[in-house]
Amino acid sequence: MPERSKDARTGFIAGRFGEFPARWSQGLSDQLTRIARSPFGPSEEEVRANLAGEASADAALALHDAELEAGVAEPDSEVPRDLTAAAFFDVDNTMVQGASIVHFARGLAARKYFKSSDLVDIAWKQVKFRVTGKENAGDMVSGKEKALSFIAGRSTAELAALGEEIYDEIIADKIWPGTRALAQMHLDAGQQVWLVTATPVELAQVIAKRLGLTGALGTVAESVDGVFTGRLVGDILHGLGKAHAVRTLAIREGLNLKRCTAYSDSHNDVPMLSLVGTSVAINPDSDLREVAKNRGWEIRDFRTGRKAAKIGVPTALALGAAGGAAAAVLTRKRDATT
Repeated sequence: MPERSKDARTGFIAGRFGEFPARWSQGLSDQLTRIARSPFGPSEEEVRANLAGEASADAALALHDAELEAGVAEPDSEVPRDLTAAAFFDVDNTMVQGASIVHFARGLAARKYFKSSDLVDIAWKQVKFRVTGKENAGDMVSGKEKALSFIAGRSTAELAALGEEIYDEIIADKIWPGTRALAQMHLDAGQQVWLVTATPVELAQVIAKRLGLTGALGTVAESVDGVFTGRLVGDILHGLGKAHAVRTLAIREGLNLKRCTAYSDSHNDVPMLSLVGTSVAINPDSDLREVAKNRGWEIRDFRTGRKAAKIGVPTALALGAAGGAAAAVLTRKRDATT
């Protein structure tokens, strides 16, 4: 694993074994001040997306390294590692049937954390998104405000523990078998497999670990001394933020993005899908389906009984994974003889 650069600014993110440091390069207020001085600088939205992506990558790697040190995420020594390739999976409607945050809210409502009216509101916004294929800015703002008001003042360890419980109760039965098989294909080829989602990174990490994946890139909420402040680091990990998170993680891990694969159901993830060498539309919305057809991307739809959904592993993906595994085996044999 390549040496990662260290940074003086440090935040913390919760995991199953407590809090671990997550570094990001510069505070949002400082960057916004610079932008105000230059009419040619990036927009505030772009700055927030970049900061969210960088924070997500740092948090994901910190959690992964901590679990490696704890002996929880040790790689399978029988599988030769393909060090420069990885797969990135969106979560909602790609890996998980429905929206993971709605499933989490259901679990919280059952525990009396939410009112039933709050759950209905969250679910309705998700319905609107699935029907239109587009995320409403007002819905995103109000949803973010509600989520932050919920976690403000709460323990980071509490959220991680709730994520464990609610995954077992609700989300475990919502995993798409076809998408899970694709993830396993990459794991069997010795490649890293990461979730990339707007869901809080604590919850995304639970899903990743339950599925035996490398880790998760998710939205990072600021915490101090183990308590959430009610502020995000940058913004929700979404659109450009996801792309920046994947790019940042690739740089840190020494990945070749041309050898990487990304999977998503949403047109909003086109920036992430466009970063990698192989892009796959899973259960795509209408806009993403059109983009995929125009760009020649694979389309997998596990929502119906159509023949395409039963093929399981796309031929091009299978050959790519097999090629990576073969290269890793040859490298191991060459190293053994030298």
